[in-house]
Amino acid sequence: MTQPIADHAATNRRITTLSVGVAVVLVTLKAFAYGASGSVSILASLTDSALDLVASLGTFFAVRWAAAAPDAEHRYGHGKAESLAALVQSGLVMASAVFIGLEAVRRIFRPEPVSGGGWAIGVMVLSIGLTGWLIWQQSRAIKASGSVAVAGDRAHYSADLAANVVVLIGIISGSLLKAPGLDAAAGLVVAVWLGWGAVGLLKTATGHLLDAAAPDDDRNGITSAVLDDSRIRNVHRLRTRISGNTLMVQMHVDLDASLSLAEAHDIVDAAEKRVLARYPHADIIIHADPAPAVAPATEANAAPTSGPWG
Repeated sequence: MTQPIADHAATNRRITTLSVGVAVVLVTLKAFAYGASGSVSILASLTDSALDLVASLGTFFAVRWAAAAPDAEHRYGHGKAESLAALVQSGLVMASAVFIGLEAVRRIFRPEPVSGGGWAIGVMVLSIGLTGWLIWQQSRAIKASGSVAVAGDRAHYSADLAANVVVLIGIISGSLLKAPGLDAAAGLVVAVWLGWGAVGLLKTATGHLLDAAAPDDDRNGITSAVLDDSRIRNVHRLRTRISGNTLMVQMHVDLDASLSLAEAHDIVDAAEKRVLARYPHADIIIHADPAPAVAPATEANAAPTSGPWG
């Protein structure tokens, strides 16, 4: 994540446009395949792709809103629009999981024949190829920008990739092996898979919206970077949270009480630059405190970076 913010915004705009385009193609193909086959596993995949299109459209607009500059009403910017989009995505996926699961259970007890298997198989093979290509493109974009909204979109399509394989197995079983109950069972597997993915996405999105602290490795990395200067005796009240692509950081540091204001400012400014070198998208506020008359602390005995202060 070393690209400028403007480059990240352009990357997110490009990949979300691509995601919407692929979703439109997949919905069209699967609607045709369902009409030709009547497969419940195709219906499951079609429903999922339709909701993916809605979710991708939400992400399309969310990343553009999140990239907007801070204004008078949003001094910290609009980065949480990405987390909000991911939250909506999780709800849509969970709804589709419930619908697909109910339909699959109904078909298990009342199996219906699968026709047009050749068309359905061809469509699913093409869907698997398109989905795999999109995931590859999204992975490259996430590596460059770290977007949580794009990561949520990729989570959908990663689940779709596995689900499409299950659907393909179900179609082959229902049309070629004449075992429609297996087709319905494949749809039920898709529903469970989607539900599990929705729960994971919900946890990530709510964590960001509720200002969950950054991971321990990041907090320890921030502390380590600040304490690289021996004139900084301690770090305490470290607080972190994530907003879109931005890592928000606040902390207090202990400095020698005899330092001038200008000297203290230079030390704090240098500490901010060291943190930015490791975390280019950090928004950092450091408050300098007069250190108590004790020996300088080391990183090992610095104040913990976890706990209620994050």
